[in-house]
Amino acid sequence: MAKKSKLPKLGLLYLDYVLRFFDRSNFKGWPDKIEHVVYHWGNDKKRFIEEVKKKKIDILIGNIPATAYETFREIAKELPHVRFVPSLETQFPNKSKENVTLFCEKHNLSHPKTKIFYDREEGYRYLEECDYPVIIKRSYGPSNYGGYYVHKVKTEEEAKKLFDEKRYMPMYIQECIPLRADIRVMLIGHKPACAFWRVAGEDMDLTNTSQGGYMTYEGVPMGALELAVEASKAAKAEYWACDIAEYDGKYYILECATAFAAFPYFRDWIGQYLMWDFSEGRFEKPHVPLYSWEELGKIDSSLLRTMRHIGFSRYTPSTDGAYYVNDREGRWDMELAEESLPEDIPDDSHLHGRIESEEDLPEAVLEESRSGEKVRDELEDGEMSLGSVTLTELMTLHGMEEEIAVEVIRYIKSRDIKSIEELLELEGIDKQTLKVWAEDLHDRVDINRAGYKTLSRIEAIGKKLAQKIVDFRKENGPFEKIEDMLKIKGLGKKRLAKIRDHIAIK
Repeated sequence: MAKKSKLPKLGLLYLDYVLRFFDRSNFKGWPDKIEHVVYHWGNDKKRFIEEVKKKKIDILIGNIPATAYETFREIAKELPHVRFVPSLETQFPNKSKENVTLFCEKHNLSHPKTKIFYDREEGYRYLEECDYPVIIKRSYGPSNYGGYYVHKVKTEEEAKKLFDEKRYMPMYIQECIPLRADIRVMLIGHKPACAFWRVAGEDMDLTNTSQGGYMTYEGVPMGALELAVEASKAAKAEYWACDIAEYDGKYYILECATAFAAFPYFRDWIGQYLMWDFSEGRFEKPHVPLYSWEELGKIDSSLLRTMRHIGFSRYTPSTDGAYYVNDREGRWDMELAEESLPEDIPDDSHLHGRIESEEDLPEAVLEESRSGEKVRDELEDGEMSLGSVTLTELMTLHGMEEEIAVEVIRYIKSRDIKSIEELLELEGIDKQTLKVWAEDLHDRVDINRAGYKTLSRIEAIGKKLAQKIVDFRKENGPFEKIEDMLKIKGLGKKRLAKIRDHIAIK
């Protein structure tokens, strides 16, 4: 009997304050311990590399955010024997809208006509001669939750005003394809495993559900699936997602990436596929029939997002039926992704010179990157609390989805919430989900740990008192009990009573 080959050592790649796409539960049945390694930002590269080596990890699984992409390209060079999944080459489009365009151009994938300018005057000259409307997007920086950095502008004046106010750099200007809906296709092993229309709300331009849009799983055209498969294979992606527009019988890639929102059952399928990949077939490849999303889409989303490890039986046709089925056998099967190579990364030197490290990024791009660091600074400033949590913070919670995050924010702002358990009233949030979130999202802020920004966002505290609290701690040390806050000049018993429900000493 042939001896089974040793399984590789798996590690889950996490970054502080970044959405965790996978956890160990997505790899149900993997017999060995799955490690996890957390990158803590700042000057953490050396420590991170040493931890990966110490844990003898063979495969690191996880998405890398835009602001850490160049750093992880350097890390990958220091870990030549570690396989990153998805690879750094595959994750190239994750980094920016600019990279999506470069990826599509390199592989001749259909996409809207796009102009990218690093010279503002040159960009403004283009705005004077182009046809309107156009789509303007923020290219680089933190993830674009809910379409908040995508703008449809109808005039030159409106476009210039937008760039003057937002200071987006590079200037990313895209042809506006008329549409009221686009198509999201999610693939595993180059096979479409879920697809749906995203339809804009009435009198709305954006199809994001957080902007009033809605989803329907019916009637996704084959042409969109075929373009998504073509893009997935070009990216050599183990898992992948595309947003695709259809106009006048043609299909265009709007966005594509390995980072996307997905229900837990979909992440389970990816985990099962990866186990099949990593084990040389010892684990079974998931069977997800094409268009099965039409049936799953009939299940209420609040229930669907709680379902795990969904499986399908295989259809065995009759003798006559097999004649017709076999004609297409293998066309839509999941496949192993090809090994990525450094030359798979598109050449962007014609835009801003060759980039070998993070220091080589253009200053304008570094400014965008620093805006992402500001977000991290705010998160590092203290704990997330119900009274002051932001949309960006919510999106870092494990398994959080865009539409749920928006609903949570609306719910919190509409009432005085005293306990995190009150969120159970919202559709799509169950006790298990809340238990996971409770590790990071708290009912009350620790008055000894929270920084100025966290404290100032609590309405009952405000900016002036927040600064006084921080200054008092610096001079006198931590508070031993809540009543010690009365020692702060200008803070009386009535004011303390108002903020008591929002603070704690832990």
